[in-house]
Amino acid sequence: MRAHLTLKSSNGKTGPIPVTTTERASCGACPLKKKGCYADDYHLSMHWDLVSSGERGTDWETHCEQIAALPDDQLWRGNQAGDLPRKGTKIDAPKVRQLVAANSGKRGFTYTHHALSCENLEILYEAALGGFVVNLSANNLAHADTCAATGLPVAVLLPTEQRTNTRTPAGRPVVICPAMTHDDIQCIDCGLCARGDRNIIIGFPAHSGGAKKADSVARTIPIHQI
Repeated sequence: MRAHLTLKSSNGKTGPIPVTTTERASCGACPLKKKGCYADDYHLSMHWDLVSSGERGTDWETHCEQIAALPDDQLWRGNQAGDLPRKGTKIDAPKVRQLVAANSGKRGFTYTHHALSCENLEILYEAALGGFVVNLSANNLAHADTCAATGLPVAVLLPTEQRTNTRTPAGRPVVICPAMTHDDIQCIDCGLCARGDRNIIIGFPAHSGGAKKADSVARTIPIHQI
């Protein structure tokens, strides 16, 4: 599994924090594959391809050593492109445990679209207990309720025009990512996605060059069941 660490991101949404990119093979049955994933935008997509081909980045063990070398209390975002390492439909538990250990004393967070099987949830709970925040990526508001029922933090894809806070069908509060609604707020200022104990769902309206395709996913994708 190849991964790349950018020590100081130039992304206008994250701000100058470390971000990682994991090879394309890490993505499983994600409904956004080639259907509106923001990571397929031109520049990030090229970088992602180079990581996937081995022209950039390192092996997983070296990658975890790089994460471990970050300063204490450092906020960093995992997988600006890519997902947690996997073996088929199963999250690669040993590799995730390496990453959780490397994150000790730091404030790493990421997102996953991997299936919510019992085995996958087990390693995600373990990661949460270890201080690494993995947000479950929900495809729509109803799916967000399904994800939130696990007790893990959730981020949800919203229709393009949704720019105000809302609620799921079960009444759970959804707050639009502040970096998407305020020009003067970035991840480095906010840090909500890195809080595993929060009681709100973070909403991300479909955006980027593939917004129309992502919007169709937010509106029509079937609800995944645990």
